[in-house]
Amino acid sequence: MRASCDVPRRRSTEPRKDHFFPLWAYPLDELAGSAVIAFGLWFRFGGAIKELSSEDKSPEYFYVGLYVLVGAGALMMAVGFFGCCGAMRESQCVLGSFFTCLLVIFAAEVTTGVFAFIGKGVAIRHVQTMYEEAYNDYLKDRGKGNGTLITFHSTFQCCGKESSEQVQPTCPKELLGHKNCIDEIETIISVKLQLIGIVGIGIAGLTIFGMIFSMVLCCAIRNSRDVI
Repeated sequence: MRASCDVPRRRSTEPRKDHFFPLWAYPLDELAGSAVIAFGLWFRFGGAIKELSSEDKSPEYFYVGLYVLVGAGALMMAVGFFGCCGAMRESQCVLGSFFTCLLVIFAAEVTTGVFAFIGKGVAIRHVQTMYEEAYNDYLKDRGKGNGTLITFHSTFQCCGKESSEQVQPTCPKELLGHKNCIDEIETIISVKLQLIGIVGIGIAGLTIFGMIFSMVLCCAIRNSRDVI
């Protein structure tokens, strides 16, 4: 009879190839984070938002969503790198930390999206009130609200309210015809806040896939280590 002996199987020190199927998600987090940062900075320091931020009565809460968006983008870039390292080294601790960070990002992005949609009406009314105050100040004293009114008109490419005759000197020269600033403010602010909300919700959806992949990889690593 041939003797048989059971030789214990040694655990390989090389990473299993089947663990690398979700690795593409981690560089994707870094790319998405870079895009979110670029979008937030462009939105904050470009166009209408840049012009309004120089005013004394600028709505600071209006920028809260953008600040959260930029912060979440920076965090996404950082955790994307650590998530990739954790997957390569098959570290459950690093992947668990990656999952926790993604959960924080998810909450921040959902908050940004909800804030943008729910707070849209408040932001619009605030900016409209700013314009009406500048409009009335200009009518009382032609020199007092001149700069602020010019900023509003050039930013939103509008002039006056029902009529532009009383504030004609502050109207943009390139503006053809009459555009009610109250209506233009509502339209432009609404579109911009909707865009912020869509980006926030979209990135939140992306983080869900990242969390799923990290948990799948953690389970695969744990199962492979349990097998001897």
